[in-house]
Amino acid sequence: MKKLIQRIKRLLQRIFKKFASDSQQTSPLINSRPLDTSIPSVSPRWESVVLVCSQCTNEQSRSTASEDLENWLKSRLKLEGLWGEFRVVSTSCLGVCPKAGITVVIVNNGSGGNSPCLIVNPRCDVYDGLRLRELLYSRIKQKKG
Repeated sequence: MKKLIQRIKRLLQRIFKKFASDSQQTSPLINSRPLDTSIPSVSPRWESVVLVCSQCTNEQSRSTASEDLENWLKSRLKLEGLWGEFRVVSTSCLGVCPKAGITVVIVNNGSGGNSPCLIVNPRCDVYDGLRLRELLYSRIKQKKG
């Protein structure tokens, strides 16, 4: 039985190698047409995405704080007519896990992967007389253009 399984494995490996080595070859399984291995892509209208971690506050038993922040940012962007250029998206854990606060990342098309994680503390909403949400919003608008 072991020998039979080994023979089947070798046969399957040869079949897979043959299809992998000659991607131009047509597949006999799909009406003699070449396999389409490309992944379709689209160009979005938005230039920047604001990622709001939904897990930060779940561990702190304030599960609505990240939702409140996300909804506030969305409504603010819509109010100023910037919703088409920006998107606000709730995401799972970003791996930063602050003791107090919500992790927010602003990613734009030209960032080249260099996007710092910002920590917004919903309990401490005032910093130097300015609301932290307003500071975050101004930081998002700086990423425009």
